Amino acid sequence: MIPARAFGLLLGYAADRAWGDPRRGHPVAGFGACATALEHRIYRDSRANGAAHVLVLIGGATGLAYAAERVTRNPLMRTVLTAVTTWAVLGGRSLEREADAVHAFLAADDLESARSRVRNLVGRDTVALGPDEIARAVVESVAENTSDAVVASLAWGAVAGVPGLVAHRAANTLDAMIGHRNARYSRFGWAAARLDDALGLPASRLSGVLAAVLGPDPAGALRAWHRDARHHPSPNAGAVEAAFAGALGVQLGGVNTYYGNRREDRARMGYGRAPVPSDVPRTTRLARRVGDGAMLTAVACCLIRDMRR
Repeated sequence: MIPARAFGLLLGYAADRAWGDPRRGHPVAGFGACATALEHRIYRDSRANGAAHVLVLIGGATGLAYAAERVTRNPLMRTVLTAVTTWAVLGGRSLEREADAVHAFLAADDLESARSRVRNLVGRDTVALGPDEIARAVVESVAENTSDAVVASLAWGAVAGVPGLVAHRAANTLDAMIGHRNARYSRFGWAAARLDDALGLPASRLSGVLAAVLGPDPAGALRAWHRDARHHPSPNAGAVEAAFAGALGVQLGGVNTYYGNRREDRARMGYGRAPVPSDVPRTTRLARRVGDGAMLTAVACCLIRDMRR
């Protein structure tokens, strides 16, 4: 019999593929509201206060998830709890929808709408981006967020059940809110950023492997990963973006402009040409295969764990 954890992960993944994020009362939005309220109370420009912020929020959310899983001893109820939590924390279908929406605007030569919509995927200034730069932004975002919003959640769900699902999503959400290298958060957000890096590291490597194995050019993916990943400022995004670039035969990286006239010249990853709008559907197809591969890997891990008990 398939274990409750594996079955719950599978059902939750299927729900995300079918419907995307819950439309109303999303628990991640509720967590974000709590984080904002707590930040107003305890913010100081110090790592100690930032660590306390992380401990209260992520520790509290994970503790509640642990208690909920302990209470649901019935296999059916535990399956339902795991499925609902998995659906809530995954973001693969919604990520794909955003990428498809940007691609549709580009295909219709509606550049202004594409620039506006791609802001849902990236934090860079999109006002002056041309079609190819928008395409690069989408490819990079889909690659990185497939690891963060799909593979990592499934991996931690397989390893630690509902508490693992919640801990990773809480850490990733908090990093997106305060894990920035700017005047306000360079110290206060340090703990959130480091914890998210630690929790995301195994999944980024799994994502790179899956992109190589399931992509159209396995050798190119591995070659780009080996050569280019270490030059990315993120220890996790570099692995998966380089693997996607090599698998798709494109070159990612380049100059990104952020609000406030901050510019970054990101290392180039991959051996091919610059991305063009037609590469967006190719990227979402690869992301979908990576997600499916991560789901199968998670189920296999659950089965092995159950056999060893």
